[in-house]
Amino acid sequence: MITALLVDDDEHLRTGLKALLDRYTNDIAIVGEAESVKTGIAAIEKWQPQVLFLDIHLSDGTGFDILEQLALKQGKIKAHIVFITAHEQYAVKAFRFSALDFLLKPVDFEELQNTMAKIKAATGKDNSFEHIDLLLENIRKKVDNYKRIALSTSDGIHLFEVSDIIRCEAKANYTQFYIKNHKPVLISKTLKEYEELLSEHGFERVHQSHLINLAYLKSYIKNDGGYVIMADQSNIPIAQSKKEKLQELIRAL
Repeated sequence: MITALLVDDDEHLRTGLKALLDRYTNDIAIVGEAESVKTGIAAIEKWQPQVLFLDIHLSDGTGFDILEQLALKQGKIKAHIVFITAHEQYAVKAFRFSALDFLLKPVDFEELQNTMAKIKAATGKDNSFEHIDLLLENIRKKVDNYKRIALSTSDGIHLFEVSDIIRCEAKANYTQFYIKNHKPVLISKTLKEYEELLSEHGFERVHQSHLINLAYLKSYIKNDGGYVIMADQSNIPIAQSKKEKLQELIRAL
């Protein structure tokens, strides 16, 4: 059984989440509950859960405060974190850059099932949980222009500099990352999700299947329907609807 702890100051939400877990999962044991930063830290230290469901806003602080204090005490947080939050754009963006799971209120059972399936698949694997450090680093600095991104693969979570990403390519419902001085990395998320995350970092969707980092664009070839040559020597086709904007971006470089 996978052990889990709920930290939320809303008793009704805790009750509802427990009911969903009981109904839709059969190998999760809720070992405890807490409603504040103080009681949450005590419960985590007592039970050492494998999964921590953590609300952002608590009566005496935030879920981030819990992680900060645990990091100071323990050095490393070794648990799968699932944040529970209203749709706060900044926090959600930070979670996505850090490859951390989150559930929006009210919690949807399908989202909960998907989240638990990912956690079950990751349980038992060698995980450094460095992506939690990345989240705390970004929250602590209150940055919005994230320099690093955590990518969750089938063998673990890996951190990369955003500036080292050359391009991304859609592979059905997966995205393949091509990264400077690294082998390709396949992620089980759609290209659209990464387009939303990386568009503020100099990335441009030039084709239905391709998102490129303009910093690595070497040549724009107008022949053969139009394509670009990237720093990794790949030829990336340009959709007809994207040509005018791409040419404007290149002139502005």
